[in-house]
Amino acid sequence: MNILVMMDKGFALLKQLNPFVSNAIGIALFVIIVVNLVYIWWHHPLYGKNKGPKVYPVVGSLVQFLWHRSVVHDWMTDHIKNQPTMTIRNTRPGGFAGTLCRSCMYTTANPENVEYILKTNFENYPKGDLSQLILGDLLGEGIFNVNGELWKVQRKSASREFTSKSLRNFMHGIVQAELNDRLIPLLAKTCSVGASIDLQDLLMRFAFDSICKLGFGVDPACLDFSLPNVEFAQAFDMGTFLTAARSGRYAFIWRMKRALNVGRERKLREVVRQIDEFAMSVIHTRRKQLIEITSGRTRSESLEGQHMDLLSRFMGLPAQEKERTFSDGFLRDIVINFILAGRDTTSAGLSWFFWLLSCNRHVEGTIRTEIAKIIKFRVHVDSKEGRDNPSTSFTYEELKQMHYLHAAVTESLRLYPPVPLDGKMALEDDVLPDGTHIPKRTGVAYHPYAMGRMEKLWGADCLEFKPERWLKDGVFVPESPYKFAVFQAGPRVCLGKDFAMLQMKLVAAGLLTQFTFSVPENFKPTYALSLTMPIKNGLPVRVHPLT
Repeated sequence: MNILVMMDKGFALLKQLNPFVSNAIGIALFVIIVVNLVYIWWHHPLYGKNKGPKVYPVVGSLVQFLWHRSVVHDWMTDHIKNQPTMTIRNTRPGGFAGTLCRSCMYTTANPENVEYILKTNFENYPKGDLSQLILGDLLGEGIFNVNGELWKVQRKSASREFTSKSLRNFMHGIVQAELNDRLIPLLAKTCSVGASIDLQDLLMRFAFDSICKLGFGVDPACLDFSLPNVEFAQAFDMGTFLTAARSGRYAFIWRMKRALNVGRERKLREVVRQIDEFAMSVIHTRRKQLIEITSGRTRSESLEGQHMDLLSRFMGLPAQEKERTFSDGFLRDIVINFILAGRDTTSAGLSWFFWLLSCNRHVEGTIRTEIAKIIKFRVHVDSKEGRDNPSTSFTYEELKQMHYLHAAVTESLRLYPPVPLDGKMALEDDVLPDGTHIPKRTGVAYHPYAMGRMEKLWGADCLEFKPERWLKDGVFVPESPYKFAVFQAGPRVCLGKDFAMLQMKLVAAGLLTQFTFSVPENFKPTYALSLTMPIKNGLPVRVHPLT
């Protein structure tokens, strides 16, 4: 206010002077004011001296974000590395000195902050309104997109099933069959013709077949020898792509397009309708089957004997154990959420794993040596008992003995986590353990991709693919889940963590007993921007049989 008064008096004085002198003084005064404003902006803690990307008036961090969009996770990692707290702040357009809190986002790679957000003050950091809005059409009210009582109901029911030995054995059988009956024969055929293939595409098809069998009890046969274009799989792919694209746009723009039913929002509505039609068809069929079973009209069948998938399990919960009625829409949301989590994450994780092996042949050799010892012992036992198990099949107990393979898979996930960034929202004002003040209704995220690249956390060799960092005397030793936050932690820790590791190890062990993979010498993978972090444009490989 004082500056405006002084300017008014100054311009009044200038009118009384010689025009040339007054113009010169006016220009000088204008320059001084601009320089001072730039100086103030440059040194302001929420603008030029912001702990993170530079924040400019009106446009916020948008210019820098757009410039680095294709490598956004590395860009953010570099900023986080430069902060002693390993926490940064950026804004969207419209962020004026922190007054529009929703425009701000704090991102951290500090394990103490991660533990505080995911465990200590868990209730203050639910899924944010914006995240729920973006994902709502695809994920509905599924476990990964809700908070409060609705989340607790699903979590309680799902937790009971995911800790059951019967579901683990069911999943093990599904993955083993898909591996032996489809993936390995398909790769063997590729060896014979010497063609280059997209390994990531095959792994996505493999994971989609497996998770649909586990979730719905339905086989979409995406990995059939003909590699068909399955309508449900295509709709699911397009749905995740269009949903992820929303996060890079202003909510009011895509919401307006959705209301008008135009552009990408129209396409998203169409693919969600396709997904719903498939899901509802399966749900209605399964309800009819379960009614026949419980009424005794279907003989020699039982829920435990024939329907082991997640959908049947949720439907088969005794009425007194249900916290709420599992409507068809509610069941649809539950299963679609698990398909998203079980398909895209494991396929992305395996793709990065096989690429890293192609660049680190000594690791690949050590894994094969470990597997060979287990197979040799098994053959010795089987020969005594008259059994003949294929070398590509491994029991749960055998997989548990593969400590080096477990370390290699974990190390791959450290460097290339399938979910590189996870966001929450602060319900109330708060202060993180590193001293960062978090205003009410501000976005807060932890960054597993950046955490895996912090020298403060992993040492000077943090960028190296080094499975040995997870071993002590040859035995796998886990790190704190708040340092290795790939599977979240605390109350919201991933229910499918053990299943995901089991599946990845089963596939890796099965393939590495039969094949080796080579990528083109000039191939440099980059990540695609999606709900997960697959390799952009796939993983081209040539498949070679082991000699």
